[in-house]
Amino acid sequence: MQSFEPGFIERQPITQNILRTIRLIGEYKGKQELFNQQSPQVLETLQQAAIIQSTESSNRIEGVEAPLQRIKALVAQKTTPQNRSEQEIAGYRDVLNTIHASYEHMPFNTSLVLQLHRDLYQFLPSGGGKWKSSNNNITETRPDGSTVVRFETVTAFMTPGAMTQLHERFNYIMQAEQVEPLLLIPTYVLDFLCIHPFRDGNGRMARLLTLLLLYQAGYEVGRYISLEKIIERSKESYYDTLYQSSLGWHEGQHSLLPWWEYFLGVILRAYRDFEQRVGLLTSSKGAKREVVFDVVERLPNQFQYIDVERACPGVSRPTINRALAELRRLGKIRCIKSGRDAIWKKHDQ
Repeated sequence: MQSFEPGFIERQPITQNILRTIRLIGEYKGKQELFNQQSPQVLETLQQAAIIQSTESSNRIEGVEAPLQRIKALVAQKTTPQNRSEQEIAGYRDVLNTIHASYEHMPFNTSLVLQLHRDLYQFLPSGGGKWKSSNNNITETRPDGSTVVRFETVTAFMTPGAMTQLHERFNYIMQAEQVEPLLLIPTYVLDFLCIHPFRDGNGRMARLLTLLLLYQAGYEVGRYISLEKIIERSKESYYDTLYQSSLGWHEGQHSLLPWWEYFLGVILRAYRDFEQRVGLLTSSKGAKREVVFDVVERLPNQFQYIDVERACPGVSRPTINRALAELRRLGKIRCIKSGRDAIWKKHDQ
């Protein structure tokens, strides 16, 4: 809302780093369309993995967790949710699937946002799909147990009008093609989070709406590489840049630059991972084994078996075990604890 005051976005400084990142993302977007034509089976494998990772990571950022095997079963709809965490995970799964299947036919208005929030909480008794009825400032709990207000969100009374205004201004600028979509989308996300329109689920809704808007703008990398996973890995920067860009928001004196740079960095990282994963899956008969090799290379020096499994949701356990055995035979890793909670350590290169 505040970021969409006339002329505000246009007055923001555009750094060389932002220009370079937008250019690179544009180049990767062209490759994405080529991969869509040439490697449909590979993309299907990546999409299945990304749905699991996105569902797991976006919920875990908010403290909602479940065992990986339960998440896989929920995503595949082979089981029903057994507790609150699984109910929230199942709701996220359904909204994510809706966006994947129908984004082209979803008019971006407040009614849609309410509908998606309702679906996010469809398995919980409290339900969703309603704007907050009481104020919900963003707070921080300090080590001594005291609580301080980190950001004062828009009041409950003002929220319906603020959301209507936000959507009207966003859609007007987007349709008029006055601002680069890769800058306009994170600007919407920032204002959405500053309004904090729901009692619960604002972070997950912001990430789902990010995917929707990127898809509608032609950037579909989040379908194949989990943006939520990248955000979880850089969670401190995610929160820090949101905080930096929210300072002075109510007065219209904030800077979009920190959040823009972080957001664009996530998209660029996703496209680079996308290109690498497609290359691994199309260049070798042992494609899934190569995926495991790549994941192990990216993990910390000491890692658990479950870390590999989480990063390779499209790869079976026997394939993971064979790949780890091969890396051990090559002298690249060693097992320092066996069993279900196996721990591995890389050898110094």
